[in-house]
Amino acid sequence: MPIERPDRGGSLAIRTIPLHVNHFPVNFNPNATIIHYDVDVKPVASPGDRFVKKSVSKSDLRLIRDKLFSSGDSRFPLLKTVYDGEKNIFSAVTLPTGAFKVELSDGEDSNIRSYLFTIKFVNQLELSKLKDYLMGNLSYIPRDILQGMDLVMKDNPSKNRISVGRSFYSPYYRERDDLRHGLAAYRGFQQSLRPTCQGLSLCLDYSILAFRKPLPVLEFLKEHVQGFNGVNDVTKLRQQVIGALKGLKVKVTHRVTKQKYTVSGLTTRNARGISFTLDDPDGINPPTEINLVRYFMDKWGKDIVYKDIPCLDFSKNNRPNYVPMEFCVLVEGQRYPNDQLKSLDKDAAVFLRKLSLAPSHERKDTIYNMVNANDGPCGDVMKNFEIGVDKNMTRVAGRVIGAPDLKLGSPSVIKVDKDKCQWNLVGKSLVEGKSIERWALIDFTYGDEFQRHVDPFINNLRRRCRNLGMFMDGPLWYQSANMRQFSSISRIEGLLRHVVKEAMRIKSGKLQLIVCVMTKEEDPGYRYLKFVSETKIGVITQCCLSKITIPNKGQDQYFTNLCIKINAKLGGSNMELSGRLPHFEGEEHVMFIGADVNHPGSKDPSCPSIAAVVGTVNWPAANRYAARVCPQGNGKEKILNFGTMCSDLVNTYARINGVRPSKIVVFHDGVSEGQFDMVLNEELIDLRRAIYNGDYEPTITLVVAIKRHQTRLFLQNARDGNVPPGTVVDTTIVHPFEFDFYLCSHYGGIGTSKPTHYYVLWDENYFTSDSLQKLIHHMCFTFARCTKPVSLVPPVYYADLVAYRGRLFQQVAMEFQSRESSSSSSSSSAAAASFDQSFYTLHPELQNIMFFV
Repeated sequence: MPIERPDRGGSLAIRTIPLHVNHFPVNFNPNATIIHYDVDVKPVASPGDRFVKKSVSKSDLRLIRDKLFSSGDSRFPLLKTVYDGEKNIFSAVTLPTGAFKVELSDGEDSNIRSYLFTIKFVNQLELSKLKDYLMGNLSYIPRDILQGMDLVMKDNPSKNRISVGRSFYSPYYRERDDLRHGLAAYRGFQQSLRPTCQGLSLCLDYSILAFRKPLPVLEFLKEHVQGFNGVNDVTKLRQQVIGALKGLKVKVTHRVTKQKYTVSGLTTRNARGISFTLDDPDGINPPTEINLVRYFMDKWGKDIVYKDIPCLDFSKNNRPNYVPMEFCVLVEGQRYPNDQLKSLDKDAAVFLRKLSLAPSHERKDTIYNMVNANDGPCGDVMKNFEIGVDKNMTRVAGRVIGAPDLKLGSPSVIKVDKDKCQWNLVGKSLVEGKSIERWALIDFTYGDEFQRHVDPFINNLRRRCRNLGMFMDGPLWYQSANMRQFSSISRIEGLLRHVVKEAMRIKSGKLQLIVCVMTKEEDPGYRYLKFVSETKIGVITQCCLSKITIPNKGQDQYFTNLCIKINAKLGGSNMELSGRLPHFEGEEHVMFIGADVNHPGSKDPSCPSIAAVVGTVNWPAANRYAARVCPQGNGKEKILNFGTMCSDLVNTYARINGVRPSKIVVFHDGVSEGQFDMVLNEELIDLRRAIYNGDYEPTITLVVAIKRHQTRLFLQNARDGNVPPGTVVDTTIVHPFEFDFYLCSHYGGIGTSKPTHYYVLWDENYFTSDSLQKLIHHMCFTFARCTKPVSLVPPVYYADLVAYRGRLFQQVAMEFQSRESSSSSSSSSAAAASFDQSFYTLHPELQNIMFFV
């Protein structure tokens, strides 16, 4: 079990600040009960049915339940029950059990479908157990009770809003939120129930997503497909039309029906040329061949206006179904991927991001409005379960932890800015600047303006390095190229090997660095460059954009950022804490480990998840890391090789320092509270088995860092502005007795700052609230890529970067294998190849340095 809080919270502070938190206290009757039922729905075959589905769609499941509970039968009170849309019903009253027949029809001229809706008693949930847990009298969390109450709180928004995952969005958009291209930004919220020190709380936060507007299909195509001006362009732009519509859900308007159809493509023939076989529903007359245009006129009284364009194809299970586009409308609530929006319209993507990053006062007001809205979490059903919500945000006292002093090369000690906790490197040098005597420059901007500025670029880079205490000689080799070199992995590998060979011909010794100047960011070939340089050749690469390196007013800061990244990659030290890390002032060696898992998108079920583990390799500065990366099963949150990777890092630490660490602190990212048991009882045990060896048993602390939560902190006495860096909250809104806290370690310049929720699962190093909070906050000042504290403790931040780099390697593995194989099974071969560890094994020269920053 997760450990209990060692004290009543911390007291360390340079000042306290009154805060509002988006937690709304929930009251409930501890003497009440919620009855849990299991639901099973099966289709019933009617006489003459040739085909009966074995499964029932989610949308039909809800319709079936609503039909039964809206029938007027007092045994099935709709407003005293909630349904999760699949297997569970929670009720405030006793329901009859058994099988009940429900009939559904999609509309006029549709066959009536029959289902058996079976209700089975599961458990009677006594809310007194939840009260006992909140008071610390029950050791385990009653998840079934929270599941039922959570469903009750979501009943009202789920009926009145668009549900996407755990969020609920308004079915309407504001005119000013139109993103063009048939898309609009829709506003909504996420909510969750949390056990806290003040009792049960409803945590609700503002959210925004891009959806396709529910337009007629032809209108959507006019807005969305570039160059589409009317129906005559359907054939001309056929592939673009299919790309825009395939997989989308539509409703039809030529007849009354609630049914939704999924677009699988376009018909090969135009509407006037389509014929199909029509069966006699009574089975008296033989099947007849009929033209689609005539069928729509005879059956529905509709004349197809656009007869000379293809129809939408809804065919399913080898049953043809074609409908003219003019009778089709997009179903509401169809999300448009944010990453695709940027490639469609950069201005729209920037606008959507601006809406998402609402200033604190706007976010706070919006949250209040949503809690009080008629379609918000507080509906009639909630009252029937004897649950109520205080619609005032929770007030809490936040403490601000002081920033540490930092050590640089010259001057030796600096103090950070009082308000933003930032520092600059003007007139200062790094703690340990690496000398760069053997490097090369590849200029991928052939024909670009940058070519006239190559010499100034080199001079500026060398000058800034020199000012920071990094000696940098001139490049051994300059290679002119163009962005077409990024088009294939073989081209990139050939180019890099040529540059390495030419550089070594001029000066013996391993090339330290290749600087690559590119004309555009996010080029697909970027992954080829990183894969080849980091797994095959073993030379650090540093990419930069030509448009930024050309002289401009922000250039000096840009070169500073470039230099500190290069120094960290080469094993230098940019900045350190002036004193020892809090809680570890003794002589024993301490190692910090960070772990994360990167998952592929839902459209890639055959791709592996990427597990990454990093660990410090120096002490007492503890600011240099080695990394290990490994593929594993799709969607697996558990790091399958956690013990092995950590053992490898511990052995690396021992080789570098001549001693194994006596204490280990593990920071884990990417797990939810429901997975704490797995982390504690599987990963932690795996770690101990792997590293414990004879008399070597280091003490271990395990902390989970959670960024995916909805808690937001607002200044109580200010109209606008974010909480200051170092703000910590460990009372009122935290767990009643387990060891967790919220820390906002960074300065929030835009939007509303999001604190990180740290949760201590295991601790053999005897941290107090103060000592752990201070340690994490001070570590956030040691992140190598910037001159300000970051929002996430660096071991986790680095693990996230390494996992992302592993994802790039995986994409290369897929492409590499697909090109190697010409068989029909190439896609499955490629998927198998991306699980091959050899694609992720770093070149020995790079295994123990920070290539990933």
